[in-house]
Amino acid sequence: MHSNHLLLEEPIRMASILEPSKSSFFPAMTKIVGTLGPKSRSVEVISGCLKAGMSVARFDFSWGNPEYHQGTLENLKAAVKTTKKLCAVMLDTVGPELQVVNKSGNPISLQADGFVILTPDQEQEASSEVLPINFDGLSKAVKHGDTIFVGQYLFTGSETTSVWLEVSEVKGNDVVCVIKNSATLAGSLFTLHASQIRIELPTLSDKDKEVISTWGVQNKIDFLSLSYTRHAEDVRNAREYLSKLGDLYQTQIFAKIENIEGLTHFDEILQEADGIILSRGNLGIDLPPEKTNRMPIIDKLSCREVVIIWGLEKPSFKSHSLAWDQLDDQSFSFPRSMERTTDLKEENFARCPRSLSFTANERDSKRFQIVFLFQKAALYKCNMAGKPAVVTRVVDSMTDNLRPTRAEATDVANAVLDGSDAILLGAETLRGLYPIETISIVGKICAEAEKVFNQDLYFKKTVKYVGEPMTHLESIASSAVRAAIKVKSSVIICFTSSGRAARLIAKYRPTMPVLSVVIPRLKTNQLKWSFSGAFEARQSLIVRGLFPMLADPRHPAESTSATNESILKVALDHGKASGVIKSHDRVVICQKVGDASVVKIIELED
Repeated sequence: MHSNHLLLEEPIRMASILEPSKSSFFPAMTKIVGTLGPKSRSVEVISGCLKAGMSVARFDFSWGNPEYHQGTLENLKAAVKTTKKLCAVMLDTVGPELQVVNKSGNPISLQADGFVILTPDQEQEASSEVLPINFDGLSKAVKHGDTIFVGQYLFTGSETTSVWLEVSEVKGNDVVCVIKNSATLAGSLFTLHASQIRIELPTLSDKDKEVISTWGVQNKIDFLSLSYTRHAEDVRNAREYLSKLGDLYQTQIFAKIENIEGLTHFDEILQEADGIILSRGNLGIDLPPEKTNRMPIIDKLSCREVVIIWGLEKPSFKSHSLAWDQLDDQSFSFPRSMERTTDLKEENFARCPRSLSFTANERDSKRFQIVFLFQKAALYKCNMAGKPAVVTRVVDSMTDNLRPTRAEATDVANAVLDGSDAILLGAETLRGLYPIETISIVGKICAEAEKVFNQDLYFKKTVKYVGEPMTHLESIASSAVRAAIKVKSSVIICFTSSGRAARLIAKYRPTMPVLSVVIPRLKTNQLKWSFSGAFEARQSLIVRGLFPMLADPRHPAESTSATNESILKVALDHGKASGVIKSHDRVVICQKVGDASVVKIIELED
């Protein structure tokens, strides 16, 4: 495959790699979601996280009570005021997550080849022989040979802090398991994951609803991370629930894909959700390495889409008598060898049953290679839909170490090149020893990867995917990006009320920042007046390349003339203060003038 077909800018010169990175007001175009917890809840640490590049704070309700999280949020508000850095709030639900309860909090040692009983009797004390769980239906869901994982904050990658169990037998409500590896479980709460087992629990639990209706409403959360999303109906039900809770009708729902069921229904979930979170840790353990697995998300890609994703030249497919324009409805099979995925040739394409399989000799290729393929396909679909995609589990080792491994640094860079909007840090910032340093290093890796992202190829792919005729807004957005690239604009400034226009511009991945100037609108619920805009501004903080600022409500988004000098001056001054705009720079402006949408180019004077 020719290098110029990769989503990678060529040539990459050694000099550019060796020269030191320059500091910037915007650490990276790719956003960082940080999970706040025991090691990252003080005002001082949160301030450091914001300065390092965190733009969304995640509150994980699978542990801790609302009072604890409220204290952390109050510290976040204080840090935002101190640093003058805007930060959005994400509430992560528990969902149908199974948990082991360790009331004493004492470490539990489990030895390989021993036995342990999982019981729904939570009155029992957790020990090396018995682990009480919060679900009484496990014995009906599993059978002999099934795989179960138990760990704190679901697996750090260390074999000494998480345990792999295999179901030996079911005795009444209890499940007897063989311990496959020695481990020590420390803490009061552990996550239990039964691989490829459907747990008959609602995606939005009663506990989740209580937290959302109290803590969520009180704090007007910007994002709801819907854990273990399995069907589009899960998203619809959550949206219906939010619509009854005052201002939360504006809250965006991010579907968290964590198991094979969510992966299977990915397309329909993407249609309903406002964004996607790829929970790669859970996906990695839900797909066993020894089995031949179908890959539905990849099966559903057309040949044309796969060719685009992998950056191939248009194949003639003479052996199948297929022309390029006939590829849309054709199925596709990946090459047998996972190691040859960078050398896809015509013979690797075939009109065959829609499945992805490995030969007997390739079954040791690890479940994580499947997750890798899913990541590429899923991010591509999110990018084309213009919906933010978030990737998790990138620098696990930084929970205890000051530097990531080479493999982890490469993984972060690949997530950026694959099209991720944001990187989500979980245990690394929740209980990691170096939350600020982790955010800083991940941001720097993202910034370096963005420098070699082939925007020209990506732009052409996106325009081709959208097709013709484009919608009015899509045409304006793509034209603004094209103009900005042609004139080498330092920034794109977009005036918006809903944030939609700015998100569409960001969809085309311009090489320069998009400054989204959100114009508040006056609204009323017949009891009081209020201004919109705060939600829209904060929700831009998870979109790659989009940087919001809230405008003065006295200035309308629409203008009766070709200029809107006062508000434009404020936006330009903000750009100058942040260092992204300098004298003699060209700036592309996207705004409404009367009933028309206008893209204009201005050149700054001294």
